[in-house]
Amino acid sequence: MHQKQQYSQLIKQEAERLGFLSCGISKAGFLEEEAPRLEKWLKNNAHGEMKYMENHFDKRLDPTKLVDDAKSVVSLLYNYYPEKTQKDPEAPKISKYAYGKDYHHVIKSKLKELHHFILANIGEVGGRAFVDSAPVLDKAWAAKSGLGWIGKNANLIQKQTGSFFFIAELIIDLELQEDHATTDHCGKCTACLDACPTNAIVAPRVVDGSKCISYFTIELKDQIPSNMSGKFDNWMFGCDVCQDVCPWNRFSKAHNEPLFDPHPELLEMTKKDWEEITQDVFSKVFKGSAVKRTKFTGLQRNIKFLK
Repeated sequence: MHQKQQYSQLIKQEAERLGFLSCGISKAGFLEEEAPRLEKWLKNNAHGEMKYMENHFDKRLDPTKLVDDAKSVVSLLYNYYPEKTQKDPEAPKISKYAYGKDYHHVIKSKLKELHHFILANIGEVGGRAFVDSAPVLDKAWAAKSGLGWIGKNANLIQKQTGSFFFIAELIIDLELQEDHATTDHCGKCTACLDACPTNAIVAPRVVDGSKCISYFTIELKDQIPSNMSGKFDNWMFGCDVCQDVCPWNRFSKAHNEPLFDPHPELLEMTKKDWEEITQDVFSKVFKGSAVKRTKFTGLQRNIKFLK
């Protein structure tokens, strides 16, 4: 067996042992197809006030500018689909990815373990781990390495498991055997475009971030524009509509990551509980959670906006 192939298999086996859903490999280099798309998206101001999206344009498109002598992008998926969801159908909703502990920390530590494994079993391999926290086009790399296709909702979709997973990368200076892109299986389906409450999916695979409920409830620091009133479908943090309606997500299976289990009280809270939430309850229910990003005042703003 060729050494590159052998190393690739070793890494994939360890990724599976660490609980990753799947692992794919691409050759590190400039993302030619993505460059004009990203440029157009930014020109159209689809990032709203997420000004950080304008930074590091060249690094976003070329991992060799992020990691010295980068040779391979190892893309990994980690399931977060919950076994149970919020009980009260009237309660304001939280995106499923934020039920448990902050994924940045959970997955980062697994990536570090994977890197340690590489050092111990392959040798001196330099690299960096990324979990949605640096200028890396996660979905483009995951699609390039055959982990799924980019759906019309601009999310990565996998036939066997749907799309409720996190994407992470290990960019390393080791040559590996690369995988190849898979085919698109959205067909004529437009479920996500039809269902988006704010019409944020402006064309297949193009989301105007500045119209997305997730943007308003998480990223936007100012008041939510009044013309959005009544359009939030009761989402107070994030939004899962374009994933919930996707036919491929009927194959989603519950994750088995205890750290992603919600605080016991979270799923039980009623509409009234949320409307009367205190700082103490917020701190307890969202200890170590990604919801901390909005802070208590932000979540309160979102809940009030839903009334």
